[in-house]
Amino acid sequence: MPDFVPAATTVGNPAINIGIFGLFVVVTLAIVIRASRNNRSAADYYAGGRAFSGRQNGIAIAGDYLSAASFLGIAGAIALNGYDGFLYSIGFLVAWLVALLLVAELLRNTGKYTMADVLSFRLRQRPVRIAAAISTLVVSFFYLLAQMAGAGGLVALLLGIEGAWGQRLVIVVVGVIMLFYVIYGGMKGTTWVQIIKAVLLIIGAGLMFVWVLAKFGFNLSTLLGDAAAAAPAGANGVKPDLLTPGLQYKNPIDFISLAMALVLGTAGLPHVLMRFYTVPTSKEARKSVEWAIWLIGLFYLFTLVLGFGAAELVGAARIKAAPGGVNSAAPLLAFELGGEILLGIISAVAFATILAVVAGLTITASASLSHDIYNTVVKKGRATPEEEVRVARISALVLGAVAIIGGIFALGQNVAFLVALAFAIAASANLPTILYSLFWKRFNTRGALWSIYGGLISAITLITFSPVVSGKPNDAVTGKSPSMLQGVDFHWFPLDNPGIVSIPLGFLLGYIGTVTSKEFNAAKYAEMEVRSLTGHGAEGATQH
Repeated sequence: MPDFVPAATTVGNPAINIGIFGLFVVVTLAIVIRASRNNRSAADYYAGGRAFSGRQNGIAIAGDYLSAASFLGIAGAIALNGYDGFLYSIGFLVAWLVALLLVAELLRNTGKYTMADVLSFRLRQRPVRIAAAISTLVVSFFYLLAQMAGAGGLVALLLGIEGAWGQRLVIVVVGVIMLFYVIYGGMKGTTWVQIIKAVLLIIGAGLMFVWVLAKFGFNLSTLLGDAAAAAPAGANGVKPDLLTPGLQYKNPIDFISLAMALVLGTAGLPHVLMRFYTVPTSKEARKSVEWAIWLIGLFYLFTLVLGFGAAELVGAARIKAAPGGVNSAAPLLAFELGGEILLGIISAVAFATILAVVAGLTITASASLSHDIYNTVVKKGRATPEEEVRVARISALVLGAVAIIGGIFALGQNVAFLVALAFAIAASANLPTILYSLFWKRFNTRGALWSIYGGLISAITLITFSPVVSGKPNDAVTGKSPSMLQGVDFHWFPLDNPGIVSIPLGFLLGYIGTVTSKEFNAAKYAEMEVRSLTGHGAEGATQH
């Protein structure tokens, strides 16, 4: 196996890495082009014609959900913070029980293409759709930041790209490829890319899982003990204990806030909710979530071994010093296990992961702009499906540019951490409104607007003035602050994640807004209740 040179800016062979990357991109682009031939209607472009089975959609959901945060960010978080890092895996998985029990089937029966379809079903269309579209765009933007940041660090590591400008160029390339997926393939092309990527990611992570355990005699206890023993002493000379809580989240309230965001955020993520519309019935929507839970749960079990394996076989110092920082743990572990070939394969899968998730986010945000804003607000429901799709494609171009610019600013951040912020915003602004809409007869337009805007503004404000953006002390190894902005400190909110404040506030504002308004449409609620529970009147699959 080739020796790792600490001073190098790359691992493996850049030519091999580029070759494997290129193969993955060519294959997935071919799939997208083939799928795009069947895009004949808005339902095809937005929801894949509602023609995917529960199993297919469940695998695609796993592909959409197992993002750069799951593979790169969580492996790195576990390698550096042990027990606290694994809490991301637990939170991301448990969140699917909320989606399964409360949201999946009812949402599929009630909506058409977007989250706003459900929220505006019995409320005033114009203000609610505008609010839902704004929330969708903000959540998608934070999620996109994480994927773009992961892409920049990963490819810089593999191709030997030095300096910030090289990583910025990588982010631009990722954005351009993703736009091709969205503009030409629509939801059908994106779904097939996500299915293939999910299978490859789980197989790749499973291979590394077995390989790492084999090095420790298939004894998990030995692996955990050796990884804890290998942890380097901190600046104060004290060796951190990877097997006990409190290494990253020394404040229990900070941990509770993160846990609330992770567990409640999934059921409010617009790009996840949109996937429920790609199946023909609510029964298939439920089956989708069941498949997703099994696949996602299996993968998160793998991350425990991969993270501790990286801590022992790679080491915290090498991970922090790599161009991708904490997000480099999984690629460095692959290189340590199988040399250049395994590194190239695993990294190409991670790259495909980023492309697929970014494409899913972009199509969701562009659908919200075209379907909710352009058709309903601008054209007052009179836009043709062809006009909607055209506006969606133009919107994708704009959103792609915004994602590229945002990704450049987010370089070097832990992608799991950035995604947790997106979860907090989704849980604060979207989830209260969705649950109130589906289950509270009295809920009205004012409650929806107060809930969405209140949750959104409070979450973003607290994030802006939190240690995530400014004020964290410099790391002893890298010499840089883990905060997004270097050399400044304007934070006053003490927690990294705002969930413990902004999520209850979103629910409270929705309640107060509702009870202070007399607006109520009993007949419309009755119609929504029958439709959500029985599926009568729900959107059907597109037949060709």
